[in-house]
Amino acid sequence: MTTQDMLDERYGRRRSPASRWGMGAAIAIGVALAGFVGWGAISQALTAVDADTTGFEVTDARSVTLSFQVTAPTGRDIACVIEAQDEDHGVVGWRVVEYPASDLSARAFRESIPTTAEATTGFVNSCWVS
Repeated sequence: MTTQDMLDERYGRRRSPASRWGMGAAIAIGVALAGFVGWGAISQALTAVDADTTGFEVTDARSVTLSFQVTAPTGRDIACVIEAQDEDHGVVGWRVVEYPASDLSARAFRESIPTTAEATTGFVNSCWVS
């Protein structure tokens, strides 16, 4: 007999089956929640796309050429929003570019962005698996 059993017998306490069921249910819910959070983290990591601007060139008053590198899951189509801004950080041009799936995880691209006014910078706004 354990110490807990001796104390329960001495003071007349009894464990009910309902308390055991409640503990089992709490454990089951905790395991399910941990699995859900784990799956969410893994699935997000499998579709993560990282983009880095490697350079830009103001071609003329109406366009910017942007160089960038994208690291994405292999075998998945990707899309990126590329953007040009003026000296006041106002958006003067942007495009959505789409790329087919590739066996390479890291790829370099060079794209032209038409602008409505002269730009002073160009960059990758965001990328995603499409």
